[in-house]
Amino acid sequence: MPRQDTSGRAYDLVLYGATGFTGALTAAYLASHVPEGCRWALAGRSTAKLERLRDRLAQSDPSCAELPLLRADSGDPGSLRELAAGTRVLVTTVGPYLVHGEPLVAACAAAGTDYVDLCGEAEFIDRMYVRHEATARSSGARLVHASGFDSVPYDLGVRYTVGLLPEGVPIRVDGFVRTNAGFSGGTLSSALTAASRPVAMARAARERQRVEPRPVGRTVRAPFGPPVRSGETRTWGVPLPTLDPQIVARSAAALDRYGPDFRYRHYAGVRRLPIAVGGALGAGAVCALAQVPSARRWLSGRLEPGDGPSPERRARSWFKVRFVASGGGTRLITEVSGGDPGYDETAKMLAESALSLAFDDLPETAGQVTTAVAMGDALTARLQEAGIRFGVVQE
Repeated sequence: MPRQDTSGRAYDLVLYGATGFTGALTAAYLASHVPEGCRWALAGRSTAKLERLRDRLAQSDPSCAELPLLRADSGDPGSLRELAAGTRVLVTTVGPYLVHGEPLVAACAAAGTDYVDLCGEAEFIDRMYVRHEATARSSGARLVHASGFDSVPYDLGVRYTVGLLPEGVPIRVDGFVRTNAGFSGGTLSSALTAASRPVAMARAARERQRVEPRPVGRTVRAPFGPPVRSGETRTWGVPLPTLDPQIVARSAAALDRYGPDFRYRHYAGVRRLPIAVGGALGAGAVCALAQVPSARRWLSGRLEPGDGPSPERRARSWFKVRFVASGGGTRLITEVSGGDPGYDETAKMLAESALSLAFDDLPETAGQVTTAVAMGDALTARLQEAGIRFGVVQE
């Protein structure tokens, strides 16, 4: 398939799922940060909801009153193909991605349209690699998953850290994340969907491993190990069974700068051991309940999709990720930190990822790629300008 020329399309950027909780936050961020002359639009199932969102945006920025509205539905693949064919970059917040996501990935891969989501569902991302990576590589589309709190702080944080270490040496990085944030109904629904499918998730990972090339002459690992005590961060590290270490490992596999032998471990950092034990037990109980359909429906009903933390709660929220790293005789600690991770900062990360793909001078990549591989330093600089902090804590 020849590489698609997207320069003549109607839009630079389209946000699909704009009326959901995170989608509306992303729309508000874009409304105040798109560059002059950016041709962008809002898309979703309900024109009435899109009109109400546009009216709210126009109260802050009157230019948004004329923002184009595009109707599209994940249950109508034709509408998604039309959506993808009309824009250079398509951003989606419509999850759970396992349920709603594939038709849009397929449409963008075929049309040569850059695709960005905030998916944290490992099974979905693995299945999209197996089914659509080759098409996207041929068309020139960049499929960038996990462009929110999953997994931008870790992916770009490790890339930033590796850049401060000597080249051509074995590198070890441990990440410890701390936050006080709440979550939304959409996030809960996605998490329960993923937790209810351990066998399918393992099968998708094996299918990807069979077809995905491995780095030649280099070793990349992201092991899931026991809890650890970190003297550098003064926390207990509880291993996190999230997508984030997989994303970091894929960036390391793609980029020689991570060295000949790279290892990353990913933890929740907690101050007291009883809290660490209680958190692990609680997470295990939720995963167990997610296997039972009636219990899963009950848990999902605690927060409806579209519901989320209030502005006041988000204003009090924060996150910090510390990376303890070593390589070539150098040891250092770096930190990525910011405000409310799940929503305000996720909307910022997602929007800036899309703007970076649309307007920055980036390396030539195609297919399913990570934020560190596709946008790297350009996205890090954007996020720093937007208030997310990257820095060295200790050398």
